[in-house]
Amino acid sequence: MNPSQEIVEKWIGRMAEAHAEPSAALRAPDPDPFRNPVGPTIRTSLAQLWEQLQGDMDSNAIDSALDAVIRIRAVQDIAPSEAVGFVIQLRSILHQQPVGFDLVLLENRIDQLTLAAFDKYMKCREQILAARLHEKERLTRAHRVAGKVGA
Repeated sequence: MNPSQEIVEKWIGRMAEAHAEPSAALRAPDPDPFRNPVGPTIRTSLAQLWEQLQGDMDSNAIDSALDAVIRIRAVQDIAPSEAVGFVIQLRSILHQQPVGFDLVLLENRIDQLTLAAFDKYMKCREQILAARLHEKERLTRAHRVAGKVGA
């Protein structure tokens, strides 16, 4: 396993340790995205994020990878700080690695990624709340119609 793969595996492990329930999906050996959509999605997305942190920080690639992880985190019953905290956890992983990375550059990029993750998390939560509100309004209208029809 090369150093980059080792970092991604540790990063996945940290995410899994944070939550007992989703950790089974993250560590499950089944790579089938239909039987276990969370594990492969997180694994692929974190690998892509790590690649971008080391590379040219392509905003489209980051947005796509971050979107996949944050959408999963936004529907979990966790605090916002926990939902985006996986990005910050990468710092401690990097500090445990042998020198070979520009830590100052990577920490600045991790800060940027953390802010982007928070923005994306808030947008996802807004979408969830809007969908819930729309559903409540739809049900209220349906009940009113049913009440008038049955009267």
